[in-house]
Amino acid sequence: MSTSTGKREPAFRLDNERLAFRFTATLSDRGGVPVERLPDPGRLDDWLAANDLRLSSHRATPSDLALARRLREAIHRAGTDVARGATIQRADLTLLNTLAREARAYPALTRTGMRWLSDADNHVEASLGLVAADAVVILGGEERGRVKTCENPDCGGLYVDTSQGRSRRWCSMNYCGNQMKKARFRHGAPAARTP
Repeated sequence: MSTSTGKREPAFRLDNERLAFRFTATLSDRGGVPVERLPDPGRLDDWLAANDLRLSSHRATPSDLALARRLREAIHRAGTDVARGATIQRADLTLLNTLAREARAYPALTRTGMRWLSDADNHVEASLGLVAADAVVILGGEERGRVKTCENPDCGGLYVDTSQGRSRRWCSMNYCGNQMKKARFRHGAPAARTP
């Protein structure tokens, strides 16, 4: 996608089933050469729109972008802690819980489906609160024991393993799974079975 400066930005990775973990993928390839998909406030607006989280026509500001990146990293650290069986850092807990609480967002039924609305003054922050709320539900709810990190050493992405045998290895079979299978093939190793 091209921006107003004409620079082509990397596409968003929207293949994760969980909103909070999809948001962490706005910084991908964490173990290799990181790819920043939120370089400016306009791209944050684009990501919110791509995930049906634009609550109004208000545009993201540089401070909204800074908050979004803080949230993204708090979710990633907390998710990685949960996947490893470690304790979530207090600062990350505070940020996630505060944003989730202050979102004041609610679903509204429309003639064509559902849309999110908010009574908050800052609608971008309210949208981020919905992302934080999803992280709270994943990391503190029934799916907590199924949170994993991608086995692609360049990725570091998070996902919820919903496979019957809890044997899923990749954040996305279409992306990381295929990359790893291609790498094994190029190096002559047999491809491992994936669920």
